[in-house]
Amino acid sequence: MKPSSLRARLWIGALISISVALLIAWLGLANLFERHVERHLGAELEVQLNQLAAAVEIAPDGSLRLTQDLHDPVFTQPLSGRYWQIDRPGQAGVLRSRSLWDEVLTLPEDELTPGLVHAHRLPGPDGQLLLVRERRIRVVAADTAPVELRLILAQDRAELIVARATFAADMRPYLGLIALLLALATLIQIQTGLAPLEALRREIGAIRAGRASRLAAKAPDEVRPLIAEVNALLEAREGSVERARAWTADLAHGLKTPLSVLATDAERLRQAGHPDLAEDLDQLALTIRRRVERELIRARVRSGHPPHAARAEVVEHLARLLRTLERTPEGERIDWRIAALERVAVALMADDLLELLGNLLENAAKWAAEQVDIQVSTSADGQIEIRIADDGPGVAPAHWPRLGERGLRLDERQAGTGLGLAIVRDVVEAYGGTLGFGRAEAGGLLVWVRLPEAC
Repeated sequence: MKPSSLRARLWIGALISISVALLIAWLGLANLFERHVERHLGAELEVQLNQLAAAVEIAPDGSLRLTQDLHDPVFTQPLSGRYWQIDRPGQAGVLRSRSLWDEVLTLPEDELTPGLVHAHRLPGPDGQLLLVRERRIRVVAADTAPVELRLILAQDRAELIVARATFAADMRPYLGLIALLLALATLIQIQTGLAPLEALRREIGAIRAGRASRLAAKAPDEVRPLIAEVNALLEAREGSVERARAWTADLAHGLKTPLSVLATDAERLRQAGHPDLAEDLDQLALTIRRRVERELIRARVRSGHPPHAARAEVVEHLARLLRTLERTPEGERIDWRIAALERVAVALMADDLLELLGNLLENAAKWAAEQVDIQVSTSADGQIEIRIADDGPGVAPAHWPRLGERGLRLDERQAGTGLGLAIVRDVVEAYGGTLGFGRAEAGGLLVWVRLPEAC
């Protein structure tokens, strides 16, 4: 399964690359070290090979002998890993070091130019793998014909293998330090590389919250095409929103005349002695008007993002609505009690805040017996909280989750369309707020709304 996070993908790729690179470096350095040590051992063997060539001679009886022994004491220790041997034509191991004990080294038959050194890797005594240097020399005696000899120096490669293993072990801490530094460099690189995307995410969040209208153009060349496309999309979306709003405004304007005619017909029926039919027509006109109003609000708050730097003063709009309500038959009998901060602003368009508060206050005035309490404060999460409580009959807790559903009316005794709280819910959801219900201290319905505070 591929990781969904771009950061995780970059980390996985970087860790794999670092691991492979360090493994190759570890193996490569260990191999280079082994070759270096092998060349060093080969050079030592060639030096001792020259010493052996200088020390060998033919005795008067035709036998071979050394004028002096090689100084390295390992040649005297049985199976010590360092050996020398001299072959005569047809006689292998005529002379050999004590370290070979009773073993004789067998070399391949190859053409040797006198004086040149050949290198071999051959099996040795006690299962050893030997690094071998050989050369052919011609020894001349005073009264005999020249004799060609094959001189052999050998070294057990176990010492080389141990040295390589020790070097590889010594490299581990340093490779670990390099891995840590590379991981730190990768972290810095990933953070630096993804910083423009993080900035882009914040800017998009600001646009969604209404604090900005476009993405900033300052960005790396690789991100600028994306910013241009997003800005073009925002412009196209704003155009669509404006067209939708214009269409709904035209629709509302076109319905004014039919609704006025409907109201006139209702008045004529009332004067003609048909009050029930007139009341039905009035209620129908009210229902149509309220549904049109709701669709206008939905077109404004749902078909587009909140405008840049939306701001509305809560107390100012509350006072404006209450002045209007107190002149209505339902509002003038209510004791409106307000407890609010002096200046509190929410990140809403003024029209939307008026629509929200107007529906809540109208609903409270409709059901309140004689008192409505209004509180405006700042909630624990930094949002503006508006609480409206009445002393009416209230709503059973089982119905609270359904309040605000389109067309829901829990009590048919009061006239209405059931759209007031539905409009409130639409506005609250469009601006990222919260709507809740409870029981007021006076026994009626408590409605609380939390809205984002304006910057």
